[in-house]
Amino acid sequence: MRFLIINTDYPQFSEWLYAQHPGLAQETYDEQMRVRMESLFGDADFYSSNLLKLGHQAYDLRPNVEWMQKAWAQEHGILVEQPIPAQQRGRSILKRIANQTPLKYLKPLFRPLLRSIDQQQPWFHDVLAAQIKYYKPDVVFNLAMDSISTTFLQEMKEYMGLLIGCSEPPVLLNKQDWRVYDLIAAPSEGMFDYFNKLGLKTELLRFGFESSVLLSLDQNSQKSIPASFVGSIGSIHLERLKVLETLCAKLGEKMCVWAPSADHLQAASSIRKRYQGPAFGCASYQILSASKITVNCHINVAGQFADNMRLFEATGMGTMLITDWKVNLHKMFEPGKEVITYRTAEECAELVHYYLEHDTEREEIARAGQERTLREHTYYHRVQELDNFLGKYL
Repeated sequence: MRFLIINTDYPQFSEWLYAQHPGLAQETYDEQMRVRMESLFGDADFYSSNLLKLGHQAYDLRPNVEWMQKAWAQEHGILVEQPIPAQQRGRSILKRIANQTPLKYLKPLFRPLLRSIDQQQPWFHDVLAAQIKYYKPDVVFNLAMDSISTTFLQEMKEYMGLLIGCSEPPVLLNKQDWRVYDLIAAPSEGMFDYFNKLGLKTELLRFGFESSVLLSLDQNSQKSIPASFVGSIGSIHLERLKVLETLCAKLGEKMCVWAPSADHLQAASSIRKRYQGPAFGCASYQILSASKITVNCHINVAGQFADNMRLFEATGMGTMLITDWKVNLHKMFEPGKEVITYRTAEECAELVHYYLEHDTEREEIARAGQERTLREHTYYHRVQELDNFLGKYL
């Protein structure tokens, strides 16, 4: 079968990536995609590379990366406007407002609007439509449900076979009509129940860890970071912010935080004192590898269910994971043996302190967590699960 895997990239990551590789925007589409995938950010090519192992054809798209998409358009004779006065003007206006008013502390709220500016550009849908028609996919696997409108997808249905949607919990805040999807691949029982109650065909397909990452990174690094957090700390992460404020205040230099930005935090925030800057892809994996402990806290909208990528990234890298307790966590890991759980920010701080003082216990838990992830939770396992249930819908 021919799969088309669609996802979008955070604007902060794209800007960082192209800044790291001067001249990349002028390279071919394939070269830009190669560099982007080698960054290992997000799910990179983890689905497509493993689908290839099963004998399928698989192609990745990042429809909101303007330089990449316009390179594809030019190479395929699609006429689109050249990058972009309108987008730059929109971004500069929002950034100027955010920087010059007290709303700078609410800057993360602008990010969905920045994404919508991307998607209102004619090239966004024009190039994506041309790609869908060009690849003629048997299966479209859309990991960007909250970024690509269902109206557009409905218009494209005649050019594809099965349309599958998969997304992280923030998609639950989006009130589109999801009936355009033939199938929802839900990463947790909570999201499964949500879409199932809407009358949609739904299967459970958790996130995972790409084991080849272990071969790509330096595995000889010392555990030089006592405790870490790597992820986003925006306005939709209220509980996470509370936990990190407590950890940074109580643990001081033993706690380090990497996130795309901390500009929106209050000047007195304890997180600001322990903020180390952004870390994308390879850098985030190296941080996890060098951490004795890493902390996880789900986004508020996830509710009582565990379902984020950090569960598998942290354990896969051999780091001891301390994560917030969720009702379904035991279906993925054995709490107390493979991961450690907490229910309050104060308990989390106490657990970090305890396991920093008990090396043998910490290392045994980290080892058991990694073994479980490599045994059951890799992306190769996930695409096998996907392949198995597709037969019911094709």
